[in-house]
Amino acid sequence: MQVYLAGPDVFLPEPLKMAKAKKEICKMYGFEGLFPFDDSLDLTNLKPREAAMKIYHCNIKLMNRCDLIIANMTPFRSPSLDAGTAFEIGYMTALEKPIFGYSNDGKLYSERVKNKTSETLDDQGMFIEQFEMMDNLMLEGAIISSGGSVVYETVEPQQYYPELRVFEKIVNIAAQKLLNK
Repeated sequence: MQVYLAGPDVFLPEPLKMAKAKKEICKMYGFEGLFPFDDSLDLTNLKPREAAMKIYHCNIKLMNRCDLIIANMTPFRSPSLDAGTAFEIGYMTALEKPIFGYSNDGKLYSERVKNKTSETLDDQGMFIEQFEMMDNLMLEGAIISSGGSVVYETVEPQQYYPELRVFEKIVNIAAQKLLNK
């Protein structure tokens, strides 16, 4: 089975090193991991918007090929996951493929929201979700409804993005559920 490896890993200083490590873990559990950079892309001489659209179409093709998605939902530039990863979870939901998610931040979404005026309101007077989920209810709801699972645990701050222990846990769970391993 092919796994689309979603997440902010593409923004790491050495994304291909992370891709290789994740693919090796996937292989240990009987999966073939596909990373967003896997299709060869020639972005030479393209304007930024043209390059963006080429990347978008490439990633759509990769997701269409995959049997499931494992999404790195570790908060990225906000209390929530990477916006592109949220889209990819939604896309795979529409394709009715299994979704598995993980986060290297063990706090619930409501605990990560900053600038609160109370436990239930942010500084703009907007309600903060109180559903005891790691992120927006639509994301975790999509994972649960797909038959997948979500795992979130706190890792050392200096290992917030590169740590793969929680990733390996979710790959193992996916293998147990989908490959009977």
